[in-house]
Amino acid sequence: MVEHKKNAAAYWKANVRLIWISLVIWALVSYGFGILLRPLLSGIPVGGTDLGFWFAQQGSILTFIALIFFYAWKMNQLDKEFGLDEE
Repeated sequence: MVEHKKNAAAYWKANVRLIWISLVIWALVSYGFGILLRPLLSGIPVGGTDLGFWFAQQGSILTFIALIFFYAWKMNQLDKEFGLDEE
C-alpha cells in the first residue's frame, strides 16, 4: 500500500510538472512574444507581416496545438513508465 502511494505521488508530480512546463511555454509565446516583446520583433518580416504580429495572431495558436500533441505523447510515455498504459 505504501509503495502504491509513492508510485501515485511520483506519477502526479511528473504530470503536474509537465503541465507547468506546457503552461509556461504557452504563456511565454502568447503573452511574452505576442505582447511584451512585440516591439523588438516588429522588424523581422514573416509572411508579409512582422514577427510580433504573427506570434500574437497565429504563433500562439500553433504553439498551443503543438503543446497538445506534445502533452499527449509525453503522458503516454509517463503512463508506460508507471505501468498505467492502456495496452
